[in-house]
Amino acid sequence: MAGWNTLVQAETLAVALGRADLAIVDCRFSLVNPGAGESEYLRGHLPGAVYAHLERDLSDMGKTGQGRHPWPEAAAFTARLGAWGISPRHQVVAYDDGDGAFAARLWFLLRALGHEKVAVLDGGWARWTVLGLPVDSQVRPPTPARYVAEFDRSRLLDADAVQARLAAGDVLIDARAAERFRGESETIDRVAGHVPGARNRPYTENLHDSRFKPPAQLADEFRALLGGCPPERAMVMCGSGVTACHHLLAMERAGLRGASLFTGSWSGWISDPSRPVATGP
Repeated sequence: MAGWNTLVQAETLAVALGRADLAIVDCRFSLVNPGAGESEYLRGHLPGAVYAHLERDLSDMGKTGQGRHPWPEAAAFTARLGAWGISPRHQVVAYDDGDGAFAARLWFLLRALGHEKVAVLDGGWARWTVLGLPVDSQVRPPTPARYVAEFDRSRLLDADAVQARLAAGDVLIDARAAERFRGESETIDRVAGHVPGARNRPYTENLHDSRFKPPAQLADEFRALLGGCPPERAMVMCGSGVTACHHLLAMERAGLRGASLFTGSWSGWISDPSRPVATGP
């Protein structure tokens, strides 16, 4: 399992079920119904999987002014990992309903801790079940583990850092749908539009038939978007710092490592009404 640091295919994971060093995390979630993912998990999940709730486990909802899904503190997140029985030695596999957007949030949380052995299940629950692979409805308490680590803060940006880096010529990629980026339709956040200077690439463009595009294709597309800017000078954002992690996963899959996350993203940007807002392409 040494190579599982971006994506893993369902057929490959199925062979490894039951390994002592494997930890599977179910990240299914619905922004419309925040309890739906956990209910689905209780009805059925990959064997041995624990459940990660986006707002309870992968965010710190007590923070203000940092977007709809504020980045958690390392101590709280590593405590959660330990409660799930996950240690730094584990190979972690995260999955969600299918497109990988919520699983990618867990992937980057771990990557920001320096955890290399973490991958997203390509095609997620949808492909796993279509293939008729094993499903379990039993919830077995994991054996607690110890996880001590700190986040690499250089890859986690606030609004001031984003503004400074844009002024220095770095590239900001917005993963939201095009109509939200242009300010034509906004049903989630109170202000429509985008950060001036940002470039739009909806995260769904990383996929073909609900699975990630081949690495070479992703590399070509991101290099064209970056326009010669090296990946370590790229920043990604979305509505709340969740689906932007899909870009970080896709870029790393393409061999373009080192991009940073605007953790508050659009909902954090507009928390200060003095910040500029652009509309249109």
